[in-house]
Amino acid sequence: MGLSDRGWRGRTLPFLVIAVSVISADGLRVRQPRCPFGCTCTKDNALCENVRSVPHTFPPDVVSLSFVKTGFSGITGGSFVHTPVLQLLLFTGNSFDFIDEDAFMGLPHLEYLYVFIHFQPKESLAYNNLETLPRDVFSGMEALTKVDLRGNNLICDCKLKWLVEWMHHTNATLDEIYCSGPPSYQGKRLNDLLPHSFDCITSEFASYQSLKFESISVEAFTFGMDQYVVFAQPFAGTCNFLEWDHVEMTFRTYDTIESTSTVVCKPMVIDNHLFVIVAQLFGGSHIYKRDVSANKFIKIQDIDILKIRKPNDIETFMIEGESYFVIADSSKAGSTTVYKWNGNGFYSHQSLHHWYRDTDVEYLVISNKAHLILSSSSQRPVIYQWNRSQNQFERRTDIPDMEDVFSVKHFHVKGELFICLTRFIGDSKVMRWDGAMFKELQTFPSRGSMVFQPVSIGKWQYAILGSDYSLTQVYQWDAKKGQFVPSQELNIQAPRSFSVLFVDSRVFLLASSFKGKTQIYEHLIIDLSNSTF
Repeated sequence: MGLSDRGWRGRTLPFLVIAVSVISADGLRVRQPRCPFGCTCTKDNALCENVRSVPHTFPPDVVSLSFVKTGFSGITGGSFVHTPVLQLLLFTGNSFDFIDEDAFMGLPHLEYLYVFIHFQPKESLAYNNLETLPRDVFSGMEALTKVDLRGNNLICDCKLKWLVEWMHHTNATLDEIYCSGPPSYQGKRLNDLLPHSFDCITSEFASYQSLKFESISVEAFTFGMDQYVVFAQPFAGTCNFLEWDHVEMTFRTYDTIESTSTVVCKPMVIDNHLFVIVAQLFGGSHIYKRDVSANKFIKIQDIDILKIRKPNDIETFMIEGESYFVIADSSKAGSTTVYKWNGNGFYSHQSLHHWYRDTDVEYLVISNKAHLILSSSSQRPVIYQWNRSQNQFERRTDIPDMEDVFSVKHFHVKGELFICLTRFIGDSKVMRWDGAMFKELQTFPSRGSMVFQPVSIGKWQYAILGSDYSLTQVYQWDAKKGQFVPSQELNIQAPRSFSVLFVDSRVFLLASSFKGKTQIYEHLIIDLSNSTF
């Protein structure tokens, strides 16, 4: 039987005994002289029956307090701070719905605590025992010598990790208690478990900021000592730059580059200078440079419109200290082209693909050699390898049985190389490099997907599968299974790309949206053992 956020909750609870022994010490005495209504008091004892709440006035010498058939549904926090000299506290014949975790705080002299809770026969719950306990229910009782928790079916999960930690730091003893779940711990003794037996750390992406514009690409980058984000806005025809406001803790507008039918705004930092490659469907593509003294972007170069007719993706990289970028061209007459920085500008270095309608290009290192993977709507993904002597890329092979791949993105797990392949129709896939070829590892239903983006954040590896027809699926890498498992769903309209920004010891996931508001999520680490129930 589970418990809610106030403590032990349910309809009524089965027979439960909690016996506590504490070494007595002198303390403050309550100065209320009268016995409360509904209670019977002697010199040092008080018995309350059918009372509606825990009274706050008892004679100063009362050290033993009993409640029988109470009329209140639970024990709230701080109920006994007015009776700090109590040595014995007993509840019997009660039907509590909850006991707050700090219900017994302020009782430094308490020697015995008995809570007898039972089900009424009419409830038909006679065999439904407690499954968990509120966190820190024994807080403030540092001198415990005996705790009796028999008669319960405890679920030994993260909600009880606190109890295992407490057991290893207290002098109190517990009778043998066996776990009734989860399956991995069923039948094991709670006394034998160790705190590190529990894997309670998880993560999630929480909605942080919604931006009132559509976007088709997003790139996070660092320039100088600051972090920025740039979104390509095709309908507005701009590259929209945002910066992190360290005071307001939000993303705000930094600058814009006006353009036409913008599909990619790719930042590139060379020798502390910021360049932005702006790819447009109409009017040609251009390169801008940030003029720091004038605090604005200045167009420095046009890109050959005969080669780049319909750009779809841009990738930047360095080989042997030289800076390059490559533009995937998706037209029938254009050519995917590599450009190289010569110290003054960028010039066409190599044309890779003529008339293949490339949709995506990915730079990666395989076996210590630079490679490019080109995705195309007309053929299977093609792998190119850098030839050092020729100072160019050479076609090496393709990825078999993978037609209609929209994009390829790579990631690493423990030194192994993987790729995510996005397909709009059919299944998207994860493949692993086996030393000679990429082999299929896992498939994902992906109707309407135009982005399958691997994201690495610290020890966490994700793959985010967007869709035009359903919720975005976040998968998390399971090291034991060696594959991705479902983790979370995000509501993003027609996502096209994702990027991660690290700033002020926080991590943000930036999500472009082609048909709705661009979204920003914060990556949160959650300790399930600290959660309330």
